[in-house]
Amino acid sequence: MPLGGNVPRRPGYLFEVDDDRCFGCAACVALCPVDALSLEGILAVVEEPKCTHCEHCIPACPVHALSIVNVDLELQGLVASAIGANV
Repeated sequence: MPLGGNVPRRPGYLFEVDDDRCFGCAACVALCPVDALSLEGILAVVEEPKCTHCEHCIPACPVHALSIVNVDLELQGLVASAIGANV
């Protein structure tokens, strides 16, 4: 897979860091070809507009805290949960 700016972003998707899992090891930060990841305290933080969704960092995370999520599916799940809670 090409590095940096040659990787097209995936429309409708966002890079997500699970802050309940991340403990700030910085493995992802070291691998990001566009420097879209940084550490704030003990949490990896993504600068989403800069992220190319290349996925280089995802397999390096020892606690599986990184993912690229479909925003539309996430919203559908939230709506379904809200409807279920009101029934």
